[in-house]
Amino acid sequence: MLIDELITEFDRGLRSINGVSRMSRPLPVPPASVEPVELTDEERAHAAGLMRVNHVGEVCAQALYQAQKLATRSPALKQAFEHAAREEEDHLAWTYKRLEALDSRPSLLNPLWYAGALAIGFAAGRLGDRVSLGFMAETERQVELHLGGHLTTLPEGDHESRAIVEQMRVDEVAHGKAATDAGGAELPFPARALMRAASRIMTRTAYHV
Repeated sequence: MLIDELITEFDRGLRSINGVSRMSRPLPVPPASVEPVELTDEERAHAAGLMRVNHVGEVCAQALYQAQKLATRSPALKQAFEHAAREEEDHLAWTYKRLEALDSRPSLLNPLWYAGALAIGFAAGRLGDRVSLGFMAETERQVELHLGGHLTTLPEGDHESRAIVEQMRVDEVAHGKAATDAGGAELPFPARALMRAASRIMTRTAYHV
């Protein structure tokens, strides 16, 4: 029933915003052969800023997939969005745990990020399944590039954050490919450019706030 689905998604949204996320997979860790490195205060602050951005990205991913799942009438697509959301929930928990380890916190603007992503995801979903899947594929493509950039700028000795980001990147590539293989339409250039611009605003803000 729709009301049951709405209640379930509302509960997931509250947990996403408040950092109460469940892991279905263990936290990625560096190989045992890698020696731990004590980060400087500056390195910890920078790593925390990047992981806060990644945590915001996962808050947005939960909202996007929830909205797209509610918008589609296809049982197969509902299942696909649910599968992706569960893996993204792992990412949400991993980044939250890493922020705690770095003595930092999530973004104070998480409710705003979540609400915006929910509205965008529902709008994309109402434009049709091919557009919704194309939006998913483009989102994951941009997140993949974004995570790759983080791997180049994370402190060299922050092996713990790197292990998390590397696994997240693997998962995002798989999500994007699944959306394309399922028939996702390529979005027009203006839409892709607008998504990149919105992402830049979010990342620059979330790094600090």
